[in-house]
Amino acid sequence: MVDGSLDAGGLAISDVTGALGGRVARRLANAERSARAIVLDAGRDADLPEMELVEASYRDPASMRRALARVHTFFMIPVHEAPDRVRQHVTAVDAAIAAGVKRIVYSSFVGAAPDATFTFARDHWHAEEHIRDSGLEFTFLRGNVFMDVLPWIVGSDDFIRGPAGDGHVAAVARDDVADVAISVLLRGDHGGVTYDVSGPERLTLHRVAQLFSRATGREITYHAETIEEAYEARARYGAPDWEVEGWVTSLAGVAAGEMDVLSGTVAELTGHPPMGLAEFLRGTPESYRHLVRT
Repeated sequence: MVDGSLDAGGLAISDVTGALGGRVARRLANAERSARAIVLDAGRDADLPEMELVEASYRDPASMRRALARVHTFFMIPVHEAPDRVRQHVTAVDAAIAAGVKRIVYSSFVGAAPDATFTFARDHWHAEEHIRDSGLEFTFLRGNVFMDVLPWIVGSDDFIRGPAGDGHVAAVARDDVADVAISVLLRGDHGGVTYDVSGPERLTLHRVAQLFSRATGREITYHAETIEEAYEARARYGAPDWEVEGWVTSLAGVAAGEMDVLSGTVAELTGHPPMGLAEFLRGTPESYRHLVRT
């Protein structure tokens, strides 16, 4: 049940039914800290009885203004990839300004730049720039590739295929990103700071395949594709061109070194070391259950 009373103030979190927003919201609830929980996907229930819930959409500025009324700090989760994603983010930021928000903490992506190889990283740069230009206080959390995404790049034939070459990713667990977010939201002065948030190691996809092989008992192998092979292989799924380009360039960005960013942010802001991929796989067998043959 979504409550539209909007009695809560101070802090608002978007996409609380999502993997990152939900983690941050639950941590706040466990710490008995009040916050407004914004549900962006009306078809999903948020199990957050301790929080005030309100539905809104980045495409609907009026709903976002209502959701952010009397809010000081807005933890803004990006929406899922879409052709109008930049416009949605601009709309959400403008609604925050109109509602009187003073501070935005934005969950961005490592290597965000206007000319990033990875096209979706460009979306994050545009969001960052609009927030910078807004005059609001801001903090950007540029997370690396999420570890729980990696098992989904393994094909049914036991191959990881992509144009990543021998590039590296410093993949990070969402739990570590959520812990960093809590620290930024509740402790210290982080105004105007951009944090890269990574795991503890630089991983090639060859190494990722080895770790998946150990965890699953399958012989998983990485095969480096050319850009042309990558586009041809993914075109058969019938996805729109912008989405196929995002899939291909996510791995081309690895080859370009855009995800080869190792940082000490997790340890610095949370007091604990970040989780490595082997530890993550040991602790979350559900993340790769679809790879285990029975």
